[in-house]
Amino acid sequence: MKVNQTIIRATEPGYRRCSRCIMDTTDPWIVFDAEGRCNHCLRVDQFKLKWKPDGDPAALEQLIEQVKRDGQGRDYDVVLGLSGGVDSSYIAYLCKVWGLRALVIHVDTGWNSELAVKNIECLIHYGGFDLDTLVVDWDEMRDLQLAFFRSGVPNQDIPQDHAIMAGFTRQAAKHNVRWTFIGSNYASESILPQAWVYDNRDLSHIRDIHRKFGQRKLAQFPTLSRFEAYFRYRRLQQLNRARPLDLIRYSKDEAIKIMEAEVGWRYYGGKHYESRFTKFFQGWYLPTKWGYDKRLAHLASLVMSAQRTREQALIEFQTGSLPIEEVRSDHAYMAGKLGISDQEFAELMQVPNTPHSKYATTPAALRLVGKWFNKVAKKLGV
Repeated sequence: MKVNQTIIRATEPGYRRCSRCIMDTTDPWIVFDAEGRCNHCLRVDQFKLKWKPDGDPAALEQLIEQVKRDGQGRDYDVVLGLSGGVDSSYIAYLCKVWGLRALVIHVDTGWNSELAVKNIECLIHYGGFDLDTLVVDWDEMRDLQLAFFRSGVPNQDIPQDHAIMAGFTRQAAKHNVRWTFIGSNYASESILPQAWVYDNRDLSHIRDIHRKFGQRKLAQFPTLSRFEAYFRYRRLQQLNRARPLDLIRYSKDEAIKIMEAEVGWRYYGGKHYESRFTKFFQGWYLPTKWGYDKRLAHLASLVMSAQRTREQALIEFQTGSLPIEEVRSDHAYMAGKLGISDQEFAELMQVPNTPHSKYATTPAALRLVGKWFNKVAKKLGV
């Protein structure tokens, strides 16, 4: 298996690990200060200037009151995206606790694990929520994912992530609500090296890769440009987003215990492993082919939010790789699901590693203009 030769691995000269969290030089852009602390730690310190790890009861109460007030005269107070994973599931659980009339939207990309489906069913029953499921056209989903494999880029989860983001936004807007709750949070996601990922919102990038490697037209596949997301949905339709997990003392371990006891929810073994594709992508493709192991960032985030000690995180990281038997099973499942032979799948895994910059991207200047406009519009209340 070919790997990216620019990655410094733990066994090579020059390898270094942060003295504060557990991030290391498998992030090629990592920087250390004189005390051996990495740039990721220092960035989390900046987050904590606006995020209170122990929760913000006043801000939470204000948010819930605003959501209920804006929901008056409407069928729902808030719309939730639910994957069956920990973060989105716990938000659904909390909406029941908070007495919010929530509509649950699930975007089915074809990769749900059995546990994810059962978790969704448990939460719908527990909360008495209405469920709106958007099923992505499988032939188009499959074609775009094969195109990304042929492109050789690191972030193979872009097709699925974009479909979920675009599908959820469009479905939510149909229900004439003012609020959506999302599961993103600082407590478990404050660290993610930018060298390991690429923006799943970049529609120019997605279209270029599909144009070069796809084999069928994406007629039904849900897409959403930055322009449309901001002006049509956030400004014109006033579809507001909130991250309620940032307003509580959020512990993933505690959330799991509560949902297992009260909802019948079950854990699936790894962050975002509720998706069979993401399990393969994060558990094998990225670490084996690129040298990027997202478990490192996930555990480092837990260290910075005091949910793990540095020593506990290191032990968990070193003992948590997928067993070889499970890897083989996942490879066979992937090939069958994508409708190709084991040999064809093996050949796809040998495609030379290619950075995202080799394909069309939204110009950096345009992205900066967009960010600047967002800040100005927010200040003006536009």
